[in-house]
Amino acid sequence: MAEKNNKIRHWGWLILLSSSTTLVCCVIPIILVSLGMGAVVASLYGSLPFLTFLGLHKIWTFIITAGILVLSAWVLFRPGRSCPTDPELAQACASANKWNKRLLWISCAFWGIGFFAAYLLLPLTQFLESK
Repeated sequence: MAEKNNKIRHWGWLILLSSSTTLVCCVIPIILVSLGMGAVVASLYGSLPFLTFLGLHKIWTFIITAGILVLSAWVLFRPGRSCPTDPELAQACASANKWNKRLLWISCAFWGIGFFAAYLLLPLTQFLESK
């Protein structure tokens, strides 16, 4: 039963890691360039080639991470889900569930910020400048 509890905890880290890729790919470079730190972004992209890959394939990055978030939400909120009856395991299960739900909401916020920065910020800025 302890092994099952560890698997529950791993979901939280998978959720957070997957949504963090959207921040790394899109939000952080946009913020740095906006602050006049384009050289920092250029050196990051030169030093970490996976950033270029994520940036070039941001549509897939967002689709895959959204799928992971939806799957994670289903795992955490599916009907019929329950914790063990053993008091010690039940407490550990409840604690893991609480942390996984927190990580899910934080990850959804990260994903939303990344989506806004990658797809909505530029059109919104252009629309506001045209008026």
